[in-house]
Amino acid sequence: MLTRYFIYISFKGTSYHGWQLQPGAVTVQKVITEALSTILEEKISVTGAGRTDSGVHAHAFCAHFDSVVPDLDTKKNIIFRLNRYLPADISVTGIRKVRSDANARFSALSRTYRYVILREKDPFGTDTGWHVHGDLDMDVMNKASEMLIRHSDFTSFCRLHSDNKTNLCKVFSAGWKAEANTLVFTIRADRFLRNMVRAIVGTMIDAGRGKITAVDFEKILLAGDRSSAGMSAPARGLSLTGIEYPDEIFE
Repeated sequence: MLTRYFIYISFKGTSYHGWQLQPGAVTVQKVITEALSTILEEKISVTGAGRTDSGVHAHAFCAHFDSVVPDLDTKKNIIFRLNRYLPADISVTGIRKVRSDANARFSALSRTYRYVILREKDPFGTDTGWHVHGDLDMDVMNKASEMLIRHSDFTSFCRLHSDNKTNLCKVFSAGWKAEANTLVFTIRADRFLRNMVRAIVGTMIDAGRGKITAVDFEKILLAGDRSSAGMSAPARGLSLTGIEYPDEIFE
């Protein structure tokens, strides 16, 4: 009999072609699968909470897997052994036993992403932020953020030719804050489309530069046309920072 577990992971995505397995590419899913299979000495299949693009980071990613070991979450040295095996830019932060029907992707209630804009050139932030030169009007960017909460169709911010069954998302919160020499955009929603946050940030930078107004941003949102929105912000500034699950799925 197999037992299902959630494994919590933190990774710096700079050196990886995203999460999902791809032929001939090094991905986070590939590395995690190999680590679990080696340490547990059984063939493990790992399913992630979603697909992060190449170069995107995660402070709080989650995946599920099944194992013949019934008490893996109580073995104190398993996380240490996994982290000793894994490369320095991937870390396992926790393992929890869940119900057999729990799914890292479909059981999630919400996800939270954070995008970092560097206001000054920072050699130590090169891989984790986007340096944007010039003044940005954060008030206009926050007015644009309010539009995200009012509407649910995000076709304008979805990668073209994606295989989504629906482009509807419920955004619970979104906004910009100044932190030291950075501007940080944080958004929480029930689900996200491919490239959604990066397309939103890129278009908001246009608003912050005065190229479009908050009203224009809402018109872009309502247009349902990716070509009406701005460029996608670089992957390196984006991080998944949280995933929320219902308490009842945990054993």
